[in-house]
Amino acid sequence: MSKFWLKSYSEGTPHEITQDPNRSVADLITDAVARYGDHTAFVNRGASLSFAQFGKLAEDLAAYLQHEMGVKKGDRIAVMMPNMMAFPVAMAGIVLAGGVQVNVNPMYTPDELRHQLNDAGVKTIVIFTGSTPTLAKVIADTPVEHVITAELSDAGGPALPSPAPATMPTDIHRLSEALSAGADLTRDPVALTGEDMLFLQYTGGTTGLSKGAVLSHGNLVANTLQYRAFAGDAISPGKEVVLTVLPLYHIFALMANLITYIDQGGTNHLVTDPRDVDHLLDLFETARPTMLTGVNTLFAGLVMHPRFATIDHSALRISIGGGAPVLEATSNKWQEITGRPICQGYGLSETSPVLALNPLDTMSFSGAAGLPVPSTDIRLLNDKDEDVALGEEGEICATGPQVMSGYWQNPEANNDAFTADGYFRTGDIGVFTGDGYVKIVDRKKDMVLVSGFNVFPNEVEATIAHIDGVAECACIGVPDDKTGEALRLFVVIEAGKSLSTEDITAYAREHLTAYKVPKQIAFVAALPKSTVGKILRRELRDYD
Repeated sequence: MSKFWLKSYSEGTPHEITQDPNRSVADLITDAVARYGDHTAFVNRGASLSFAQFGKLAEDLAAYLQHEMGVKKGDRIAVMMPNMMAFPVAMAGIVLAGGVQVNVNPMYTPDELRHQLNDAGVKTIVIFTGSTPTLAKVIADTPVEHVITAELSDAGGPALPSPAPATMPTDIHRLSEALSAGADLTRDPVALTGEDMLFLQYTGGTTGLSKGAVLSHGNLVANTLQYRAFAGDAISPGKEVVLTVLPLYHIFALMANLITYIDQGGTNHLVTDPRDVDHLLDLFETARPTMLTGVNTLFAGLVMHPRFATIDHSALRISIGGGAPVLEATSNKWQEITGRPICQGYGLSETSPVLALNPLDTMSFSGAAGLPVPSTDIRLLNDKDEDVALGEEGEICATGPQVMSGYWQNPEANNDAFTADGYFRTGDIGVFTGDGYVKIVDRKKDMVLVSGFNVFPNEVEATIAHIDGVAECACIGVPDDKTGEALRLFVVIEAGKSLSTEDITAYAREHLTAYKVPKQIAFVAALPKSTVGKILRRELRDYD
């Protein structure tokens, strides 16, 4: 099946992208600064930076890193902070200095941070002061020599207080001072091409220690071109307003929100605390975003808030869901309020991240992850690495200019990650529809075997989510003496509603095959989630 999905592309969408192999993200940034200098690039809690100001700060930081920190091309520099003004400035400064950014979750535990800093060989870290206590606990066990602390007010940020940095056995440099010192220095130009390393993007580590996906400048430039090709007329350069709620240290927001819309001259509203729902709703009212990325839990939380339905969402043209499957019930509520469905996409850290996306001009929820984006080839393979027939389930394996070269210094993992002919094994089970849409069935490791039958939790969750009164749900497999494994369903009930075990079981029996009906049902106040809103099924296994 040779790219049979191309017949379903929207009119005018190119089948392939045209990419300059020498173009880097540094080129993308400097070109955008030159093109959109007076436009507002970033806003955070009322403070703003123009593209010209953003470009100047990035140049100053790059010069400081080169001349005061000794940063050379290819050096790994960690960035550990939430969505704040310092994040895009740090990223651009590292890129212009020729460094490789190691994205670090600011909520990491000491053990997680120690592993990542050691694995990447990080000598310099730019870190939010509020995360420094974690670093202080492990810095002696890492190669880190230079610590640059960032506050909310730095790099043109709002005049808000930040925690004092923790004491550490190394020199601490303030970002504000680094930028001031860098203003008197001149950045040394660095020759970069698409083949040069840009990010070390660490996977979640659900199957062991996290691995660093090596993403090049070319990978990210390609994915911005692929997304831009799919967006078509939905993007107006220089006029977009982006609401960035998902964390920028995650590859989804880093590519789709930050890098893509720097290139397009968009205004990016950075949301530092996504739990502050009132502030988020204020932004929907005052900023009137044209584009939003999110996960199902974010969209579901918004549509359940009574104030959300009172806001004028006519400016919102693009709502993209990723990271985890978007439920049809959530998209239907979203479309009822905003006038447009949630456009689901699919990808991984290893693919920069987008592999598939629904056409952005669609006016209905497809339930699929989307069509493979331009210049991407996807195959569904069985356990013998043979292509499955159309309509059959197989592991999603992909090639394309956005796919990583491999994991950082991990040849064993690389051997397992690619097929003999170079297709990346995603570990996800999918099926192609007749018109070329990829539907994600589930992760291989989340599959539950009930009396010899394969059950994929996503299907059960999507069904139960339609029950009135179910706010969220998650399904896992648990040991069972009779069936080998049984399904255990965790349910969060919507405020003001009531549901019983019998209600859910009756609905499940009506809509699911008998072996897919959960044997155990537990009502919980909340589901465990990652910092990007993914439900963590593995933690549910520890629930009583």
